[in-house]
Amino acid sequence: MADASLLQELRGVRAATPSVWFMRQAGRSLPEYRALREGTTMLDSCVRPDMAAEITVQPVRRHGVDAGIFFSDIVVPARLAGLGVEIRPGVGPVFDHPIRTEADVDALPALGEDYEAALDPIREAVRLTVAELGTTPLIGFAGAPFTVASYMVEGGPSRDHLRTRALMRSRPEVWARLATWVSELSGRFLRAQVLAGASAVQLFDSWVGALSAEQYLAHVQPHSAAALAHVADLPVPRIHFGVGASHLLTPMLEAGATVMGVDHRLRLDRALEILPAGTPVQGNLDPAVLFTSEQARFAEARDVLAAGAAASGHVVNLGHGVPPETEPQVLTDLVSFLHEQGARPA
Repeated sequence: MADASLLQELRGVRAATPSVWFMRQAGRSLPEYRALREGTTMLDSCVRPDMAAEITVQPVRRHGVDAGIFFSDIVVPARLAGLGVEIRPGVGPVFDHPIRTEADVDALPALGEDYEAALDPIREAVRLTVAELGTTPLIGFAGAPFTVASYMVEGGPSRDHLRTRALMRSRPEVWARLATWVSELSGRFLRAQVLAGASAVQLFDSWVGALSAEQYLAHVQPHSAAALAHVADLPVPRIHFGVGASHLLTPMLEAGATVMGVDHRLRLDRALEILPAGTPVQGNLDPAVLFTSEQARFAEARDVLAAGAAASGHVVNLGHGVPPETEPQVLTDLVSFLHEQGARPA
């Protein structure tokens, strides 16, 4: 597996041809996913090892991407720990009881042996997936502390995260205790995946772009660092990705990542000017190009390859996830086009 081109790129070694995978490649855009999941809730599908493995492999089988991303959701660890949470169709994750006070934090379950045992279906799903993928690497996945904790504070999706940002300021000690709990939750979730066979990990911070650099450094970076520290002793690349987080690239890298994901709002060559020399990058096609002409898609793909050419390593991805309305053949053809582009300069 160490010779896989994608893992070489993540470690800063250029491969002969571009490597590509897509965030949210597993799931909602694929008819085979919808057929398999019929009658099963999202969270139930994540904790059924056979189903999670099959869903993870489906886009690799269909599109020929260079990695599988473990099929999960950022709130799966919270559910496994015993919190009441569901994913409501058309809404997203919703918690039964928002966490907003010191008493709420006191009531969070201890992350002891029960949580470790609850991770067994995840370990089994990873083992099944790795066996099916063969020489294609599997990327493990977890939600970053800020985003998961924000869902917990808000009770569900939020456009502005006002309660979360207010809690940081008004009760920083309560926020710190909550974020510490989540960092343990996500960090151990990542570690379980790696020890079961994942070859890389990604910590996904969906909402971190809502914060200033000062707020991130004071209230978030230490907790993201704690989550990534759970896999720092393991020989796997650590990707960190945030949405709308161009102003946070360096502090997010310094939280313990070895690769920075860059969303579509910042060109990769500009990101490379900001990041320390030698940092591998991932990204960053605008998902909107999936709904344009083939000519426009391929032109943007060439631009992204050119913008990332100076990086020590570059894995092509979208600047966010695959929209559910995406025509699967568009992704298949885009992967083929990228693979045909040939060698790139070191």
